[in-house]
Amino acid sequence: MPMRAEEIEDLIRAAFPQARVKITDLAGDGNHYAAEVIDESFRGKNRVEQQRAVYAALKQKMAGSHGELHALALTTKAPD
Repeated sequence: MPMRAEEIEDLIRAAFPQARVKITDLAGDGNHYAAEVIDESFRGKNRVEQQRAVYAALKQKMAGSHGELHALALTTKAPD
């Protein structure tokens, strides 16, 4: 079952309540999204650490072929 952009944003915001979050549906199918997450907690962390934190927030929604979210292009950074 496809996910809505709002569901993805809610999961991310639960873990990063002060983050700036932008979700874009890339294909209009509810399965392929891009997310930009800008949060102070990323400061001093490398990109892999930042992205792992966001994926952890998505819990089991990306769990292989059984997950609701099949593709997420992720951009993370600390605020300027």
